[in-house]
Amino acid sequence: MGATTSAAGATRGGRGARERILRAAEELFYTRGIHATGVAALMQAAHVSPRTFYAHFPTKNALVEEYLRRFESERPIAAEAQLERADLTPAQRLLAIFTPVETDSATPFRGCPFHNAVIEGAGELPEVARLAQRHKQAFRDRVVATAAEAGASDPQALGRQLAVIFEGANALAASCNDNRVFSDARQAAEALLDVALGPAAGE
Repeated sequence: MGATTSAAGATRGGRGARERILRAAEELFYTRGIHATGVAALMQAAHVSPRTFYAHFPTKNALVEEYLRRFESERPIAAEAQLERADLTPAQRLLAIFTPVETDSATPFRGCPFHNAVIEGAGELPEVARLAQRHKQAFRDRVVATAAEAGASDPQALGRQLAVIFEGANALAASCNDNRVFSDARQAAEALLDVALGPAAGE
């Protein structure tokens, strides 16, 4: 995932305050981190008063939870959305999740927002952990289902292995701020697919 559209230019006050708060959260939580982003910074970016902010989100944790839910409904993570592409074969979709995310040099690659939120929560945000577990399980299930569509003899094993490679690539890319690791991850995925489906699987 790359940086989201800036909320700094939003119209002050009036309608759409909740949406502006969420857009500010998407940008600031992802680029700066959840703990490093205070409520004051969110209110400033969204151009809302404390009264308006707390009318929509009684706590910062409530905003964090809604920020994550948006990735499951309205704003799917770009790499994961590759599994839904109708213009690719199932095998091609499995490889497409490893396409490096384009970012500019001024924007660090932050990886998966669910992973980041769980790490920052350090066990103190149980609802965030639950949301992340649900999302990760749904992603694994979708990879397994796609592996089955591709004709893998053991789609459960192939799907789990590809999910591990994908999650590992996201974590390493974020740690090193280097999305080139996805090229190595894709090669590893291709090797697995060659064994499971044959050398022409990704064509």
